[in-house]
Amino acid sequence: MIEQREPAGVAERRWVAATAALGALALQLSLPAHLVLPPRWLLPATGLALLVGVVIANPDRCDRRSMGLRRASIALVAVMSIANAASAARLIDGLLSRMEIADARFLLRVGATIWVINVVVFALWYWELDGGGPARRVHDYAVRIDLMFPQHGNAEFMPPGWRPQFVDYLYVSFTNAISLSPGETSPLARWTKLTMMLQSAVSLGTLALVVARAVNVL
Repeated sequence: MIEQREPAGVAERRWVAATAALGALALQLSLPAHLVLPPRWLLPATGLALLVGVVIANPDRCDRRSMGLRRASIALVAVMSIANAASAARLIDGLLSRMEIADARFLLRVGATIWVINVVVFALWYWELDGGGPARRVHDYAVRIDLMFPQHGNAEFMPPGWRPQFVDYLYVSFTNAISLSPGETSPLARWTKLTMMLQSAVSLGTLALVVARAVNVL
């Protein structure tokens, strides 16, 4: 049971989440032109501009409480989500409409790229929204918990001031995408349950169709 007031935790470094976002943006640029919204540079460039702005505004630890910074961070994840959702939808539509594919390795590479971006994007959503975001989790974490990690239910494994960081959310996103289950982390809020349902649906649809089509090509 978490007490109403906990000691302040140490804010995590910005570079971890920023590096993951930058990698996902780079992967989006590597996708074939027919799978991205035209012009193909627009959404990745918008995402990069937002990422640069966020890093400049808060370059070190994620402990600055600012409505403008939070809006820019959420806008960044939203842009990345739109870009990847469009690519996934175009890929699935192409597979369902019997799009001509001669190279199974190309199909698997494209499907894996979209899947990896999907994992990073949803990790960023969980990281940005759980408990009001990374900055609020440091200063006032006891207000609300949307994702319950094992440490929350076992004081023995929860050091004073412990806070989930981006790597924890990346793990949750990966396990939810690969096993269609959040594992030992429990979604408490309705938005987390719906978001995990959506991520599982996208992951299942992408993996199942891509693998099935690649086997058929082989």
